[in-house]
Amino acid sequence: MSKKVILAFSGGLDTSYCAKYLSETLGYEVYAVTVNTGGFSKEEEKELEKKAFNLGVKEYRCVDAQEDYYNSCVKYLIFGNVLKNNTYPLSVSAERTIQAQEIAKYAIEIGADAIAHGSTGAGNDQVRFDLIFQVMCPNVEIITPIRDMALSREEEIEFLKSHGYEMEFQKAQYSVNKGLWGTSVGGKETLTSRNYLPEEAFPSQIKETQPSELEIEFKNGEVVAVNGENFKHSVYVIQKIEELASVYGIGRDIHVGDTIVGIKGRVGFEAAAASVIIKAHHLLEKHTLSKYQQMMKSQLSDWYGNWLHEALFLDPVMRNIESFLGDSQKTVSGKVFVTLHPYRFILNGIESKHDLMSDKFGSYGEANRAWTGEDVKGYTKIVSNSLNIYHQINK
Repeated sequence: MSKKVILAFSGGLDTSYCAKYLSETLGYEVYAVTVNTGGFSKEEEKELEKKAFNLGVKEYRCVDAQEDYYNSCVKYLIFGNVLKNNTYPLSVSAERTIQAQEIAKYAIEIGADAIAHGSTGAGNDQVRFDLIFQVMCPNVEIITPIRDMALSREEEIEFLKSHGYEMEFQKAQYSVNKGLWGTSVGGKETLTSRNYLPEEAFPSQIKETQPSELEIEFKNGEVVAVNGENFKHSVYVIQKIEELASVYGIGRDIHVGDTIVGIKGRVGFEAAAASVIIKAHHLLEKHTLSKYQQMMKSQLSDWYGNWLHEALFLDPVMRNIESFLGDSQKTVSGKVFVTLHPYRFILNGIESKHDLMSDKFGSYGEANRAWTGEDVKGYTKIVSNSLNIYHQINK
């Protein structure tokens, strides 16, 4: 019997090469799987299936992991207001981990002998895929033809043509990876430290120029409604906000960061929904959480984002941090009011029954009802005592 290999299949040149190489050169039965974390429409899924079978795979499966992706990962990125290097909402690094887990589950389900992916030897994704596979199915061989043979694009195209497969081989000017939590954009500009991406590089072009109002509702930290409309799952709220905000060109930037393999990297992205939701959620937290809750959350959220980026999602400490983040959201419920403009948005304010900025206890800079000026004088004297001693001794 032929050995079974699971191929992580995106339909691009690299994974198309892998499908042919694995079946016709190595003699595997190829089970191609695409994991949809928000990047494919139903029509695109059908095209991927057609392409996979034209490449000679034995079986094709598209796994809809959008809700699982939100439940196990995106939700905590919102709870933590996670922006890598204060910029990037971890659009790709988050979804690769979830995709790898779904592929590993499929490999276990059918008793696969090997798992293959089309990563090169340069980026982060090779580590993310390999690490998940090694942890979840350690006895399954990992095959990475593009990385192991250091294949050029031209060599891949020639191989496919020589094996009777024709496709549109023209390389796109920009590499685009779309997902629920954002879309990455790479091109010649991001290979430099100097140049910004041109307007046409971004998939969502500006179609609206007049301001519009957006009302986002959160319940225990989770986004549940937009403009008064409720959805059956937060995934669909995110998609609705993306639809409303992306037409303004909101959420565009370039992330500069440290790759897992030790080099600096630069990637463009557009993440309209993620940008608006994170900032709206953060504003609601400022009103509904205590000072020290916010301080501890900020520290743990940075660690959470870093470990997720570094492919350590399965480390048990991540479940510990998720428990803390989830528990911190008990009072993070209410509405946030946003105005959308071309390239930017304004957070106007919030409404929440948990708002700690309550006038029952005084108004900032105006009046107070819970203390007197004499109380403040005494408090200040006690608090300053240790500093006073230090500075008197060390004049």
